[in-house]
Parts: sequence; C-alpha cells; structure tokens
Amino acid sequence: MTPTTRLLITAGPTHEPIDAVRALVNRSSGRLGCALADAAAERGWDVRLLLGPTPLRPANPAVEVSSFQTTAELGALLKQHFGACDVLVMAAAVADFRPADPDPGTKLRRTDAGLTLTLEPTPDLLAGIAAKARPDQTLIGFALEPIETMLESARGKLARKQVHAIVANPLETMDSASIDATLVGAAGSGFAPEEPAGGSMTKPEFADWLLDRIERAHAAVRGMTEEGRTPDG
Repeated sequence: MTPTTRLLITAGPTHEPIDAVRALVNRSSGRLGCALADAAAERGWDVRLLLGPTPLRPANPAVEVSSFQTTAELGALLKQHFGACDVLVMAAAVADFRPADPDPGTKLRRTDAGLTLTLEPTPDLLAGIAAKARPDQTLIGFALEPIETMLESARGKLARKQVHAIVANPLETMDSASIDATLVGAAGSGFAPEEPAGGSMTKPEFADWLLDRIERAHAAVRGMTEEGRTPDG
C-alpha cells in the first residue's frame, strides 16, 4: 500500500515587531497556502499548515494548523516539523529584514525628530532547511518578482536554495484571488525545467495543478531513493 504523503506548508505574512503596537508587515493573504492545504487534504494527504497572521483558515478540518507571527517563530516551527514531512511547500511571504533592535515592551512616542529604523537580514529559512533535507524529501519554494525578471530570479533562487522546484509568480499575485505562475524545476528533480500553468487560474485551481506535479515528482524521487539511487543517478 502506498504510504500517505505528509505535507508541510508555510503560508501568510510575517510580522516583525518594532515596538508593542507597530510591526513591519507585508500584504500576503495566505490564500494560496490555505488552498494548497485544502486540496492536499482532499487527496487524503496528512497536512500541517504553518500559518502567519491572517484571518484566513483552511476549510478542511483535517488540516493541522500551527500559527506564527515572526520569521524566528516560523523557523522554530520548521525545525520542529520538517523531519516528519515528505514534502515541504514554502508559500509564506517571509520577511527579508527585521528591526535590529525592537522594543516590544513599550510604545514609541512621536517626536519632531522623526524615527530611524535599523534593519537586519533575517535567516534564509528555506536554504537552511534544505541543507538538512533527506534524499526522500521534496522541497518547493516560491519567487514573487516583477514579471520581467520573474523567471531569471526563480532560476537563481533554485540554485541558491538547493530545492527541487520554484513557483515563479508575478508581484500582482500577492493578495489576489488568482495566479498566473510558472513552475521551474531543478535537473533530476522529477519536475520539468520550466512549465507554465497555462494562464491565470484561481488559487484553488492552481493548488490542484501544482499538487499534481508535486505528487508525480515526489513519487519518482521516492522510488529512486528506495532503489538506492539519487534523482541524478
């Protein structure tokens, strides 16, 4: 009997605190991650969704949800749950920068002098987790970029992160009900080098499209691993 696929998904924005009431945020809705979680649960997959601060929730009660606010909290959840998954889909819009010296215990007061924030880079969660991946795990990242540089950025991210595939999608996708994406796969990953979704889709439609390809690629990688070969072997 084929084992149940264990899917770990990250979705939604991060909120990086400045003080007790203010934070650096982004406009990610978490809509695609919730759609992926629901679609995977409908297929009978074991699904855990790591969800940032958004009012959206998956509709399927079988989805296990763990909440996070900051990049650090998401990193801790990934460390906790990654070892138990077969497939990781990193759809969350993780902050690239955060305040270097936040003061979450107080509220900053307005002054005529203004305010200067010093930002520091956040850890690269996907690259860090990919370095610890097993040969039988499949990892998918996302690249949200201007459409003119979208594919170039996705190929660069694919090489830097050392994952199996990157979903390249234009900036307009953020907080939208639809998506027009291209799936960029690594050599030997089981994914095509470049596969457009074929036009604009609703996010639930795209979730099924993407899961079809993940399912096929992961089955190939798992079969090779069981035979003692690598995907490139």
